[in-house]
Amino acid sequence: MTNLTQEQSLEIKEARAASRVTRRVVSEGLEEVLYQAVPVLDHGFVRVIDYMGDDGAVVQAARVSYGRGTKKISEDRGLIHYLLRHWHTTPFEMAEIKFHVKLPIFVARQWIRHRMANVNEYSARYSTLDREFYIPAAEHLSAQSVQNRQGRGEVVGAAEAERVLRILTDDAQRNYDHYLDLLNHDEGGQQLRDDQRGLARELARMNLSLNFYTQWYWKTDLHNLMNFLRLRADPHAQYEIRVYAEVILDILKKWVPLTYEAFREHRLEAATFSGEALKALRRMLAGEHVEQLDTSMSKREWDEFLAKLELS
Repeated sequence: MTNLTQEQSLEIKEARAASRVTRRVVSEGLEEVLYQAVPVLDHGFVRVIDYMGDDGAVVQAARVSYGRGTKKISEDRGLIHYLLRHWHTTPFEMAEIKFHVKLPIFVARQWIRHRMANVNEYSARYSTLDREFYIPAAEHLSAQSVQNRQGRGEVVGAAEAERVLRILTDDAQRNYDHYLDLLNHDEGGQQLRDDQRGLARELARMNLSLNFYTQWYWKTDLHNLMNFLRLRADPHAQYEIRVYAEVILDILKKWVPLTYEAFREHRLEAATFSGEALKALRRMLAGEHVEQLDTSMSKREWDEFLAKLELS
């Protein structure tokens, strides 16, 4: 797989070939994909490195608070649904997972805003970055949205897409050539100019653009992972981080299937309403015709309210 180096591929092969006996509870679904890299974008990937706990860890923690209860799967499912439905959080903090992620730097800068995690990132002060940078497919090149300051509008035309892709590729290639020149070595690590030492790696890296790839280990608990997915797997999230969230969402399903089911029901496929929106909804359910001017909602709030109800 081209997203992995030869060393990484060998490491994964060796890790998956090993088998260990443990007294710990394991997630059978996650064990099937442990260490494997799932490709994302053109050079990225996501893989699970380690984890602790499963659905059972959630209900076990909850029963410390709520009493012994029962241990039937059907009632575990009901308890997990109850916890998510009522926004209980601490039982979900008892399960943890650690990912190895390769991603463009600009995606990492969005991702790092989710601060409730432990992160260790690849350091370009100690190692040389590869010639790997993200170039979007033409269908993902969109103009700036006129309604959303941080969103995308219509997809650009074929001629404009070709021009943009040429600029992105040419700039990235040139920047990497200059990066090697500053380091005074070629892509094989050989010195270019015998009479000159290269610039320090910590300085040479500043010439690279935000579409170059970085890597990190990212460890978080189940509660904060669901917060990440609730925002980044949303259809309105930026495409480049959303595709990572979608891969992790599938991993969540393998790891904690009961929690995944409840998460979809009470977070991803649910909607919340403001007090004013709830008043309008009650009036509509009572048969009253309600317009925006009949409420104190702004035009944007009203449009969002109608979108939640799938009304034009």
